[in-house]
Amino acid sequence: MRLDPLGPGGVWIAPFSGLSPRTFGKLVTVLGREGADVVRKGRPWSLPLEDRALLVAAYWRTNLTMRQLAPLFGVSKSAADRIIDHLGPMFALQPRKRFAKDAVLIVDGTLVPTTDHTIAERSKNYRYSTNHQVVIDADTRRVVVVGRPLAGNRNDCRAWEESGAKAAVGNTLVIADGGYPGTGLVIPHRRERGQTELPDWKEEHNRSHKQVRARVEHVFAHMKTWKILRDCRLKGDGVHHAMLGIARMLNLALAG
Repeated sequence: MRLDPLGPGGVWIAPFSGLSPRTFGKLVTVLGREGADVVRKGRPWSLPLEDRALLVAAYWRTNLTMRQLAPLFGVSKSAADRIIDHLGPMFALQPRKRFAKDAVLIVDGTLVPTTDHTIAERSKNYRYSTNHQVVIDADTRRVVVVGRPLAGNRNDCRAWEESGAKAAVGNTLVIADGGYPGTGLVIPHRRERGQTELPDWKEEHNRSHKQVRARVEHVFAHMKTWKILRDCRLKGDGVHHAMLGIARMLNLALAG
């Protein structure tokens, strides 16, 4: 029996998407405005836009296989796969093009275990992973940029530039952890050669820096409640589309 994902009270929306029914409704409205529901040539979709959007969100949220997910929406495995391939990229977060003069951003890299070995490499978590550079606004904690995925063995210094994240933020002030030396980002103070301890003012600055930078770790923890980012089976650009789409949904959730 097919469940009604948008049934009374939208009972399935929160567990399947991670969004409230109201916020999910906003997402569907925006997707419609962006052309996600334009009539295409050939066989029409068997599901309305609302159900297709929920199917994509549910796949990212639960990481169920197509064999498990498709019956819940009353479609075939191949139809579910086509819906994800078509609609998933339309969820993508658009990188912000302008930032306020006093804006402060935070960047960090996160590893996503990825089964497609053509884009992943063994990383410090001993799994084949991709490295994703994520930039958030320190004030609102919303994601503003997600860099292109790189092999998981790429260090953050190189990934910052090669992923396109550096170019996307321009000259905006960005803070990062100690893994970004020589990048021009604001990182913690380090002891110089022969120095046994830092001056008190540097220690205080490091404490403040750590407290602020922790916000990006909280964002990663929230993003990875979408289980696709714990073990991604998507190939090619699929992991990038998932990261961008989840970033957009997280921003919607934060905005309420």
